[in-house]
Amino acid sequence: MNSHKKLNVGIVGLEFGAEFIPIYQAHPHAEMYAICQRTQTKLDEVGDKFGINVRYTDYDKMLKDPNIDVIHVNTPLQLHADQVVAALEAGKHVGCTIPMATSVEDCKRIVDAQSRTGLVYMMMETTLYSREFLFVQDLYRAGRLGKIQFLRSSHHQDMSGWPSYWDGMPPMYNATHAIAPTLGLAGHQAESVQALGSGSVFESMKAQYGSPYAIESTHIRFLDSDVGAEVTRHLWAVAREYRESFDAYGAVRSFEWSQTESGSHLIYLGESVHEIEVPDFADRLPKEIQSFTRAGVYGEGETEESHRSFVQGGGHGGSHPHLADKLVMAVLGEQEAYPNAVQAANITASGILSHASAMSGGERIYLPDWTLSDRQPLNIELDNDLQPAWKNETAIL
Repeated sequence: MNSHKKLNVGIVGLEFGAEFIPIYQAHPHAEMYAICQRTQTKLDEVGDKFGINVRYTDYDKMLKDPNIDVIHVNTPLQLHADQVVAALEAGKHVGCTIPMATSVEDCKRIVDAQSRTGLVYMMMETTLYSREFLFVQDLYRAGRLGKIQFLRSSHHQDMSGWPSYWDGMPPMYNATHAIAPTLGLAGHQAESVQALGSGSVFESMKAQYGSPYAIESTHIRFLDSDVGAEVTRHLWAVAREYRESFDAYGAVRSFEWSQTESGSHLIYLGESVHEIEVPDFADRLPKEIQSFTRAGVYGEGETEESHRSFVQGGGHGGSHPHLADKLVMAVLGEQEAYPNAVQAANITASGILSHASAMSGGERIYLPDWTLSDRQPLNIELDNDLQPAWKNETAIL
């Protein structure tokens, strides 16, 4: 790789998107070149704060800028498909916040556009780069969990006060934070889904999407595997503290997410349980952006804003600098984008089709073939003759 190469990055959407600006500014192979926001006052506020001179209120004009190499999309979810396809067709590499799209058809449009252009597309899924995920993935790859037997995840969030397009949205339309870690831990793909809808949202919310359920819970069957996952999501009318979580049950060790934000994550060795502190993984990043796993975009003495990613610490479990680095290195050809377009479609469509399953009484629905690749999951097998294997283990980790 040319160590002097710097990619010009443009960010569209400056609420959540602004949190990535100083990361790109500090990255040794990125130049935070341009920003785009429809509202001029917001655009200038952010541009002045971070010293960015190239500013657009018109996304189409931004895409015509020949100096931009990479577009990072952080706009409302209903805009993702059109904006991503437009960026790819304009010759720009793309990173886009979740979800990939809100329909299976739009996921296909992005997969086709990426294939047609050959450019990088990456869904910027935070849970796949959180310190908890990286920790459990390391345990699995080292054989410390043994054979994976089952995965469970959830995303509980009260969306009161969010923009009105969220009102009554099917919970599984925005479930990638919960689905992605169950598929990503061992590199599985979703083959089929079967879902249950339960409870009811407020009457005033039912009409916008025609979705009645307060909670949707789905079972995902993995392709070419005897393992599956259970995923639960809610947006409204459920009493629960905010929680993005996943649990991994292995033949030797299991990991369970803490029940509350102030609680501890747990490791089970056989039937014995141990509270653990998950380490940070900043050392996997260029030194210039390592500090962003532990802090937000705000300077010393500033008040952190109320986005939940920073309440949880360091940007969605420290994931933000990992995401930015992965995107940059993928565009430079040094790493593979993950999730790429096909992988993102498998994750996102699993949620969309789970809602369809819930609406049809739990019908089993298969993922389209174009969401599947020829990759094989990483299977850490355990000799069943050694069970109960945990009795041969001595260290918690």
